[in-house]
Amino acid sequence: MEAHESGLELTQQQGTAWVIRMWWPTGPLTGGPQRITIEPAEEATPRDVARGISTTVLRRLDLAAAMKLAEQAPEFQRAMEGVGQKIDQAGLAAGRELARAGVSELYLSLLAATYKSMADMGAPAPIPWLSRLIDRRPETVKDHLKRARRDGYLTTIAGKAGGDLTDKATAVLNAFTESGDDQA
Repeated sequence: MEAHESGLELTQQQGTAWVIRMWWPTGPLTGGPQRITIEPAEEATPRDVARGISTTVLRRLDLAAAMKLAEQAPEFQRAMEGVGQKIDQAGLAAGRELARAGVSELYLSLLAATYKSMADMGAPAPIPWLSRLIDRRPETVKDHLKRARRDGYLTTIAGKAGGDLTDKATAVLNAFTESGDDQA
């Protein structure tokens, strides 16, 4: 494991012929590597290199082990701490609004925006984290997010956490910010 080109690079050796390098950018670990290169190892024989990369080499690529190792890197630990602080701050506004006005248009917009931010920053398990921030059960937060989607504040991304804020949510949040009520 080594810091490399504004990110982290992990290397795996496959037999004596190939070296696999996996690279993640600096920041929170949100999934697999963003770049994988396979190169001949220094000790590779010309015959092995001439045969090329086989499907066996590709099947032996151990992404799960690389992910576990990458998660332990100090760069990613610091990035996740920063994500946690940003999310804590963003969740406070949604929590204050819920306490003040219940499940309102503003609350659904704030919840959708906070959830989107959490997913975009790579927060692991955004719903349980968000439920702790606003002091509601995860099932309740899920229901509120479904309502935010149904009522047109948040779009869906199939198979992934997150979504995009709609124009409706953006308008509600802009009005909230312009009114100065975000100081509550």
